[in-house]
Amino acid sequence: MASSLPPADLLPWSLSLLGAGNAAELDPVSGDASARRYFRLYLDGASYMAVDSPPESQKNAEFLSVRALLSTAGITVPNLHGADLARGYLLLGDLGDRMLLQELDQDTAGRSYQQAFAVLLAMGSIDPGDPDWPRYDDALLSEELGRFPPWFAQQLLGGPAPEEAIWRPFAELLKANALEQPVVLVHRDFHSRNLMPQADGTLAVIDFQDAVIGPVTYDLVSLLRDCYIRWQPQQVEAWALSYLELLQQQGQLEDVSQAQFLRWFDLMGLQRHVKVLGTFARLYIRDQKPAYLDDLPLVIRYVREMLAKYRNGEQALAAFDDWFEAELMPLVRRQSWGAGL
Repeated sequence: MASSLPPADLLPWSLSLLGAGNAAELDPVSGDASARRYFRLYLDGASYMAVDSPPESQKNAEFLSVRALLSTAGITVPNLHGADLARGYLLLGDLGDRMLLQELDQDTAGRSYQQAFAVLLAMGSIDPGDPDWPRYDDALLSEELGRFPPWFAQQLLGGPAPEEAIWRPFAELLKANALEQPVVLVHRDFHSRNLMPQADGTLAVIDFQDAVIGPVTYDLVSLLRDCYIRWQPQQVEAWALSYLELLQQQGQLEDVSQAQFLRWFDLMGLQRHVKVLGTFARLYIRDQKPAYLDDLPLVIRYVREMLAKYRNGEQALAAFDDWFEAELMPLVRRQSWGAGL
């Protein structure tokens, strides 16, 4: 596990940016799924976030580029006080500890998601202005889906990988669904742990360094079929269609029917959640982060619901659904975290 002690030169570097002496300390703050480490710095009644983000493994230059794009679009992001890309150090504004997840309930969700929709619309209006900006292409979609067989099915559950005759048509269908959609700037992890309510009423966005140009429904399904909180399917569909209405009011997707949009949305969520099963298993096995095991049951539930919903119209989904239920669900139910499934 990573040390809670900051690098020896992180505090002096931070203080030099702020024009201060050394009468301060760095307090460790709980991190995320990455190798980045966060430390809160209190100075003269203000607080800052010093980040140790190893340059060999973290997308620090990308973080700065996306931060600038989002800020220019009026989206609340951490202020930037300085960066040393060679050492992987960032000094950011402190957005606090409030996560949207902690504040969502039946009474607040509708209002909170409308706020999040406004952020998504603003992101969707951004043109990075770079023809080489990363895209959700076939290669990236394949890499993400490819995490599932080795990490989740084989290493975590000790089960078989799906046969090629089952896996390839399933993966190709999900990739085709993603690639046929109109594209926008996609955060790639737009959910309630990466949205932070602020005292001024805005909703701040973090963890955006993986942003790519990709499917219009990707961030929406990340938000509404969140891996950390569940809403009733009818409510999720209603919210999704309300977002489609917002897009159409802006002159976008005017020729897209509600049925087409929901199919895009549902199958995009299936792609994401199959990927997440592999990712969470990898975080546990490789990165020694066992807390992600507790999040697997909800993700599995999402996968099974979408397979059941679409299996009658798609042979590729029916075959994968049959394999998943026969080969993996008995193994899932033997796990301490999967006994209730």
